[in-house]
Amino acid sequence: MKIAIPTAEGKLCMHFGHCQQFEILTVDPETKTITDCEAMTPPPHEPGVIPAWLHEQGANMIIAGGMGQRAQQIFVQNDIQVVVGAPSAPSEELVTAWMNGTLVSGANACDH
Repeated sequence: MKIAIPTAEGKLCMHFGHCQQFEILTVDPETKTITDCEAMTPPPHEPGVIPAWLHEQGANMIIAGGMGQRAQQIFVQNDIQVVVGAPSAPSEELVTAWMNGTLVSGANACDH
């Protein structure tokens, strides 16, 4: 399984479309371990581009701080599960919390 995290300065960027990079973490859900982490520069932010690009990278899930409803729909259409409302924290911390069922998500940080 691959989980994408939009990042800026080493932590989750609260709006995925404004991130500097995506960290794509490969995880083994059975052992709850992170087996790989790759930082990638996304293509320019335009509607529908990033979900398709992340799908091409093999992402199954995105953990984000904020994301508009249309973007969420496009991710789902690309077979990528969406988790929004995550706090600004390092990627490995967020993914570990998700795997352990302890990821606390708040309000969606995006309202469009």
